[in-house]
Amino acid sequence: MGELYCEIAQKNRTLAFPGALCHGVAFGGYISGGGYGLLFRKYGLAADNVIDAEFIDANGRILNRKSMGEDLFWAIRGGGGGSFGIVLSWKIKLVHVGETVTVFSISKTLEQNATQILHRWQYISYKFPDGMYPSITISTTNTTTQDGRNLTVVVTFSTMFLGRANELVLLMQNIFSELGLTSKDCNEMSFVESILALGLLPNQNLEILLDRNYRVSFLVATPSFKTKSDYVKKPIPEIGFQGIWSQLLEPEARGATLNFVAYGGKMDEYPESAVPFPHRKGNLYKISYNIRWREDGNVNSERYIAWMRRLYSYMKPFVSKSPREAYVNYRDLDIGKNNEDGYTTYAQMSVWGRKYFKNNFDRLVKIKTKIDPENFFRHQQSISPYFG
Repeated sequence: MGELYCEIAQKNRTLAFPGALCHGVAFGGYISGGGYGLLFRKYGLAADNVIDAEFIDANGRILNRKSMGEDLFWAIRGGGGGSFGIVLSWKIKLVHVGETVTVFSISKTLEQNATQILHRWQYISYKFPDGMYPSITISTTNTTTQDGRNLTVVVTFSTMFLGRANELVLLMQNIFSELGLTSKDCNEMSFVESILALGLLPNQNLEILLDRNYRVSFLVATPSFKTKSDYVKKPIPEIGFQGIWSQLLEPEARGATLNFVAYGGKMDEYPESAVPFPHRKGNLYKISYNIRWREDGNVNSERYIAWMRRLYSYMKPFVSKSPREAYVNYRDLDIGKNNEDGYTTYAQMSVWGRKYFKNNFDRLVKIKTKIDPENFFRHQQSISPYFG
């Protein structure tokens, strides 16, 4: 993604692509899963902004949009990578972002009313103007609390806004005064610079976006990780957050973060069937759960994975149901997998398939059956052809 952002910025600082926040994300797989990022509330997913593709099928044919047909073109834009063939290239549509965007990040601990502010954020963030990307990162930090604890939860409220700081401050004062945003909290910059600011690279030059091997310090220190995802359709009560805080303060959670990304905006306008990615209208926000650790002879990885599974189980009453939805680009084998030979029964496959794709799953299976009936392209969670 970083290479794409630099290439665009060298030619025009007012244009961009609705790509990933993390510059090291691979472009092909990102679009294959739908792809949400800083501009998705304004312009939709990455997959919504693809014009054409060059593709190789299991028979070695090189196809474009016209020769592959609209069904297959639909499937590869959000149906998950590794199921249908190999995408050689994407032809994408750029979007307008203007010369100036504004970024802020404000952190609040539990002792600074983070729970109450977060509870309020749930009710209004999806209603924010579509030129905003409202997100939250939740982790723990060392501090001295009134009850003598050395550890507390910190909630960081971050936003990228397509516009000037004075406009953003006035807007937030009117609709989210609880956060206490002022002009001193805001930084104006170009869109490509916001990738650095929100991607934990604020003191780097744009050239860092070209470094495929660059890792921010905490990723180097903790190379092993587990990720899960959820979608929230109704605000979580404050008592529900208290249960999350309790688990984040457990010893295994020192390398854990939760990320909330507000929905709404353009995402409410697309039908669920526009591309295979179905998570559109009706979602307040998406949650990603992340835990990282360094694996060595003295570390039992199962401790951390078990912690993640306990938190995921705790969240069940507060998130989407029938199915409990998940984001396909955060592959999670806990929700199901194919047999070793790549085949499974339709009923077994639909358990995880509907979590990722909802009602789009049936169409994906039909397309797979047509384009790759021998299941040449397969992995643990690939779409299998229908065989009864």
